[in-house]
Order: sequence, then C-alpha cells, then structure tokens
Amino acid sequence: MLKGVSPVLGAEALWVLAAMGHGDDLALVDRNFPAAEVASRTVTGRLVRLGGVDATTAARAIFSLLPVDGFVDDPIRRMEVVGEPDTVLEVHREVLAEARAAEGRDLPLASIERHAFYAAARQAFAVIQTTESRPYGCFLIRKGVVFD
Repeated sequence: MLKGVSPVLGAEALWVLAAMGHGDDLALVDRNFPAAEVASRTVTGRLVRLGGVDATTAARAIFSLLPVDGFVDDPIRRMEVVGEPDTVLEVHREVLAEARAAEGRDLPLASIERHAFYAAARQAFAVIQTTESRPYGCFLIRKGVVFD
C-alpha cells in the first residue's frame, strides 16, 4: 500500500501509468469493450482490469497521477454513440469533469466513431478495463508532460 495513491489502482495499473511516455494513449474502457483482443495488439499487450470500479472512479484515480497532454487538440476522446455522433452521455460528462478537476483547466472532449475507436485503441500503450455498466464508457487519454 502506498500513501496518496488511490487503492483503485493496483501495481499493474501503476506500472502502466508510470511507463507511458508523453504522447502515449491509454484506453480506458467499459465492461462491454472487447478488451482482451484489443489489448493484445497494444504497444505493451497489457490489459489491466479494475473490478468493481466504474469509469468515473477509475478516471478520478488515473487523472490524480496521469498528466493530460496539453499540446494536442484532442487529448481525451470518447467512443461515439452509434448513429448519434453528437450525443454526449452522462458517463462522458463525468469522466471529462474528473479530468478538468485534476488538471485545473478546461479540456475538450473529442469523439471517435465506434470502429475507428477500436482501431485507435489497438495503437494505445495499454488498456484499462472498468466494470462500467453504462454503454459507451470508453475513452482514449493522451499522456502529457509533467513540468516541475
């Protein structure tokens, strides 16, 4: 156990967050996402499962440690609702709110069509899967830089 680190994040998740470099993407996905298949094709081939944790709780823990990229226009991307690309769901708003609170700045939320999201997630550094039950609780988060 470590002080100041959310107990939601185990050793595997901490390794992933620490090992990522600036510009690497993290796929944070819900329980319905084909996480094992997608993770097997990521940079590390790692799938980290956070059992009993929803997307908002996972995001709060992740954003407490992971800086969000400030050099790109779309550092956080959500999976689009099929047939409704402009629909922003509650889970999307909640995760974005966690990112904004942790970063202390406004952040945009871009969207990616479902199949394009799968393809982009395969290029991510790793996949962290929650047990989020709300549909479309899937995000790509680009790691930024820590400035001292």
